[in-house]
Amino acid sequence: MAKTLKWNELWSRVRRSGLDPAGRRAREWRDWVRDNDPVYAAVRHPGPAERWAAGVGLLLIALVVLFLILFDWNLLRGPIGRWASAEYDRDIALRGDLDVNLFSWTPSAVVRDLKIGGPDWARDRDTADVAEIRASVRLRKLFAGQIEMPLLSFTRPQVVLIATEDGRKSWELNPDKPDTGEGMKLPVIQQLTITDGKLSFDDQRRDLRLEAAVDAREAAGGDAGFVLAGQGTVNGSPLTLKIQGGPFVNIRRNRPYRFEAEVSGAGSRLNAKGAITRPFDLGRFDATLSMEGRDLSDLYLLTGVTLPNTPPYRLSGALNRDDRVWTFNGFNGRVGASDLSGDVRVDAAERLRVDARLASRRLDIDDLAAVLGARTVTNENGTNTEAPVAVGGKLLPDAPLQTERLRTMDGTLTYRAAAVKANDLDVRAVNLGADLKDGILKLDPVSFNFNRGELNGTARINATRDTPYSVVDLRLAGYPLESIIPARDGSVPLSGRALGRAKLEGPGASIHDFAAASKGSLSLVVPDGQMRAAFAELLGINASAGLLKLLSGDQSTAQIRCAVADFDVRGGTATARTLVIDTDVVLAQGAGSIDLGQESLDLRIDGESKKPRLLRIWAPITVQGALTAPRIGVDVGAVAGQGGLAGLLGAVAAPITALFAFVDPGLAEDANCGQLIANAR
Repeated sequence: MAKTLKWNELWSRVRRSGLDPAGRRAREWRDWVRDNDPVYAAVRHPGPAERWAAGVGLLLIALVVLFLILFDWNLLRGPIGRWASAEYDRDIALRGDLDVNLFSWTPSAVVRDLKIGGPDWARDRDTADVAEIRASVRLRKLFAGQIEMPLLSFTRPQVVLIATEDGRKSWELNPDKPDTGEGMKLPVIQQLTITDGKLSFDDQRRDLRLEAAVDAREAAGGDAGFVLAGQGTVNGSPLTLKIQGGPFVNIRRNRPYRFEAEVSGAGSRLNAKGAITRPFDLGRFDATLSMEGRDLSDLYLLTGVTLPNTPPYRLSGALNRDDRVWTFNGFNGRVGASDLSGDVRVDAAERLRVDARLASRRLDIDDLAAVLGARTVTNENGTNTEAPVAVGGKLLPDAPLQTERLRTMDGTLTYRAAAVKANDLDVRAVNLGADLKDGILKLDPVSFNFNRGELNGTARINATRDTPYSVVDLRLAGYPLESIIPARDGSVPLSGRALGRAKLEGPGASIHDFAAASKGSLSLVVPDGQMRAAFAELLGINASAGLLKLLSGDQSTAQIRCAVADFDVRGGTATARTLVIDTDVVLAQGAGSIDLGQESLDLRIDGESKKPRLLRIWAPITVQGALTAPRIGVDVGAVAGQGGLAGLLGAVAAPITALFAFVDPGLAEDANCGQLIANAR
């Protein structure tokens, strides 16, 4: 008790000492208001004037309430329609009754016969016609800054969506507003019903047309739920679409809304099973996507994403959307006879961007040829049954590059094949990279590793023009000649390492068209190697030595001091500047050209022996015909001339002298290999 008295005495001293100024000021303000404020006094002790003011105020409130109860809301249909038409530059009209109920904890409205016309360039088709819309909101949530709709109902809505080739969209009420690519965000809807809905979609850029029925039912049983199903065409081929989900009954934001979607068209079929992670936020969902088709490039018609040409494919992975960003991660499957896995990220901002990282554990090189436009045939077991060929039987693929598609997006690509199935070129690994920006496609690196040697280079394709312009620079290092001409009967006819370079540029929508109009240079160098001696002799048409070695099965070799083929390319024609094969027994030199457009050869090779030979045919070797099947022969005219000379000698001299026309004293000298190789590089 004594301690309590001491604390009270201490507190009194504190208050008296002025250490409680805030409380003192509050009490002083309260006393002043009570003694001097007229409003406070009028409220505490109202007089006649105050009573009249309160009565008038209550009367006005009552009149406003009565007015709202009795007001004919149809009188606002015209003003609302005129304002909306002027605001959105299209014909908008409320042609039916308008009923509003404001005096409820869930205010509601009913709009009948709503019309939303199309923009100026699509006046002939209304964007939306709805027989009836019923909607209500929860008032308490509204006061808290949230929109929650106990009911949203559409009866016989008919919606027409049109997208033009130049990117205009009929459903955009504010076309000047940048397209962020974000998904639609709806308020919380506890009960959604759509009765006899119709959707018409016309995408002129992709030649895609769809007519669909839309229904959302809340009834118990199997009919409950959301269904959008339709049919149409895409690029002239049939198209079907079906999206279905559960009923919108007591959906919560923290409870995923599950759905399934299936699209079939353009030679492709896509199936997605997943959930909208936060219902009513259509910009976010997770799903498992499975897709298959004849060519990945066909998916552009369904998705708007430009993809390369491929053989038939089947892929499956995790599809995710986070507003404007779509990802297809951890996917795997097969493309042609090759496995394929990786991740793809699509940013659907105002300008589309696609970034992809792809990989194959084991690549079939024929499938990569299909990316360049060649045709492959793959059986059900995932094996290529035929060698890839270009359309029309060409060696160089002539499938056109879709430049208008490349101009619609940016992005990057990396692709690596850790191993490659056995192939004629002996490719063992592949590494490719691509960067697309504003219609300019850069390929770097372009890398192929062989059993021995490699091919590396870069390419740049300007797709800003209708006919793209390309620049290609490829370097070959250490490629084994044994891979070009395989061994026969255990004998390797040719061995050594080849170096080469192709530096070309020019216009062309396909690889074939590019080659047919290109300019630049082509070179191939063998600085050192071995050749079967019989073939080396035949380079100089040394019939005696060459034929005897062949007939006797001689497996001896001749040294290749150097071989150089250097071509200047103009207008798709490669003309030989240097064509030399220098062995220790024969020096062969050639001339001629290669028509890259016609894919044909016209070369002549003259061989001179470095050693005396008895039977030497003084005639050039000819290499002519198609690149895919060249014909190797001897100039018959030159042989006839040599035979005529032998006949003349036999007539005027002894018969033995007729053999002199076939004797070669072997006076050819070694070529300056160092200078030839330096010039070719």
